[in-house]
Amino acid sequence: HGFHTRCNFEPAYWDKYKKVNRVFARNLLEETAEDDYIWVHDYHLMCVAQELKQFGGQRRIGFFLHIPFPGPETFLRLPWRRQILSALLDFELVGFQTHEDMENFVACLKSLCAEFHRDNSDSLITVTCGAKTVKAGCFPISIDFDEFSDQAATKEVSKRTAKLNLLHPDQQIILGVDRLDYTKGIPERLEALRCALNRFPDLRGKIALLQVLVPSREEVQEYQELKKHIERLVGQINGQFTEPGWIPIHYLYRSLAKEELVSFYLASEMALITPLWDGMNLVAKEFCACNYRENGVLILSEFAGAASQLHQDAILVNPYDVIGVAEAIRRGFYMHMSERKTRMKRLREQIKTYDIHFWLNSFLEAAFEGRAKICPYEGIGTYLSKIDHL
Repeated sequence: HGFHTRCNFEPAYWDKYKKVNRVFARNLLEETAEDDYIWVHDYHLMCVAQELKQFGGQRRIGFFLHIPFPGPETFLRLPWRRQILSALLDFELVGFQTHEDMENFVACLKSLCAEFHRDNSDSLITVTCGAKTVKAGCFPISIDFDEFSDQAATKEVSKRTAKLNLLHPDQQIILGVDRLDYTKGIPERLEALRCALNRFPDLRGKIALLQVLVPSREEVQEYQELKKHIERLVGQINGQFTEPGWIPIHYLYRSLAKEELVSFYLASEMALITPLWDGMNLVAKEFCACNYRENGVLILSEFAGAASQLHQDAILVNPYDVIGVAEAIRRGFYMHMSERKTRMKRLREQIKTYDIHFWLNSFLEAAFEGRAKICPYEGIGTYLSKIDHL
């Protein structure tokens, strides 16, 4: 995710990574036939196609990366940069979440290839690096819109939502849902809420952050320290601002049943989705899908892949800019209902049209027919240049 200072370039880790990919490749060779198509997912298995070829296996094989692909200034720090890129070139098709990720991949290839050629064809590009050629495309992942929307309208979820609303009768609930991970920007989000309550006293008693933190990598020391830091901030902010009948932050550290999560989506007037960098972030899309009343506000990080699709109707923020996020919270709080409905209606239409089935079909059409369904995603860099130019 671009946080190179957190990397540990231990050679033994690379050896183990290659060994794991070799195990997957060997099992694929045993369990599949030559006319099967293999679709490999995410960074854990970037060397599977290469290992498969070394076993002599002839298979059609594609790859999709769920996380961001960094630019050359970050990726080239990797000691095994050439090996990783060479392994990715052994796939027929490599898919990315955003145009920026795809262009970063191409830029890294260009930096390391003595013989480099790029050919643009419709929504796919073909890159030749020496004797190897690969197709690359942008395939933004999504959710099953109808599944979330339908569940939000069930009686069970409605009952749960009503209980939550009774507990916060004169408050707007702001929802945050994240895995415990330093890429999610949770400490920065909490500081932004503190800033909002300091700068805008009119929000005190009228908003409440419901922060759900899903346990992740609990055995890793760095994640344990992050959890302690988050809980310390929650305690500080609640201690500073709590008044009788009002607590600014409700903190839950646990996994949620789907019905409970959907009820949180439906009960919340705002979603605060502020990762420091994220491949897509499906929580943003789930919130919109569940908001069939169309009264919610999506506050979204510029550095979430979902911003490429949802930037026109979400309130975009720089998660490092705590004042900017604080102002976005106030803007969301005072947003007129007519504007809320207009924005949320368009967000839901986008997500419904370009759902998980569109994603699946677009990748497979690119793999089998050499073309991808074109999804109207404007690169976030292009969008920001229009509204935030020097």
